[in-house]
Amino acid sequence: KNRRTFFKEAAAYAGGFFALGGTAACAASRDWKNHIGLELYTVRNLTAKDYPGTLAKVAAIGYKEVEPVDYGGMTPEQYRAMLDRLGLTAPSTHAGAAEGPGLEKELEGFRVMGIEYTEIHAARRVPASRPAAGARRPAPRAQTEESVKRTAEEANRHGAAAKKFGMKILIHNHTMEFSPLEGNKSKTPYDILLAETDPSLVAMQLDIGWATVAGKNILEMFHENPGRFPLWHVKDAKGIKAMTPEMPQRERQRAAQLVPVGEGEIDYKTIFENADLAGLKHFCVEQDNAIQGDSIAAARTSFENLRRILS
Repeated sequence: KNRRTFFKEAAAYAGGFFALGGTAACAASRDWKNHIGLELYTVRNLTAKDYPGTLAKVAAIGYKEVEPVDYGGMTPEQYRAMLDRLGLTAPSTHAGAAEGPGLEKELEGFRVMGIEYTEIHAARRVPASRPAAGARRPAPRAQTEESVKRTAEEANRHGAAAKKFGMKILIHNHTMEFSPLEGNKSKTPYDILLAETDPSLVAMQLDIGWATVAGKNILEMFHENPGRFPLWHVKDAKGIKAMTPEMPQRERQRAAQLVPVGEGEIDYKTIFENADLAGLKHFCVEQDNAIQGDSIAAARTSFENLRRILS
């Protein structure tokens, strides 16, 4: 490294250090191996058949937190009672609330369940007709800086509504958020979301797996935006090292082979060593394709591997 590079990196580190009140960015303040969570999308084939029984198996593995994608038809009170009985918490949810007259009741139910981070889905217009069977669906429209700013504005507005219930809105990524913007190839949607959302209202839930597949350097993301990533999805994949910078994001996502945590190419030991710099508060393991085999066994493998990595 040359002298200029050295001082630039040192300054970035110092910025993260003081932004966190002087806490050493490379030293985790919590024993994260005792706070491992599971995104229940990983075992969705089992919760669909026996929700309480599946969560009992998840708790028996050693998971302490879960992130639901549905509530198995239970009321908030019933769901909270199940979590308490199993020694689990659900700090975040991907079964978000919906705009409309029932929003506040729904958010109050989330508070009963102990949820601190959620999404609020805006009311969308239903198309007049659906594409005919077998017809090619149109490609999604490229995002512009203006369209992403509208998304950020909506997230801030939803965050203000959620704040009344002690919650923040979460923004989750896949790979497409790292594609160049239409009309401004030097920026991505994720750049705009980071710049335009209010951290007091909106939390970035960084899917580390998809961000890495997209070609992002996770540690650089932490240094560039210290404290902005309180939520993580911990996902692993093979095939990342064979990807080229020229590959479009959709192709990268299709080429990634998702595997249990610890069996792929992502260096989670180093990433967790920088958890304080990121501002981490909660994380959950997720393997989207685990249902293609024994999903509870895959969840167990991820837990055991991650616990070993964090020990």
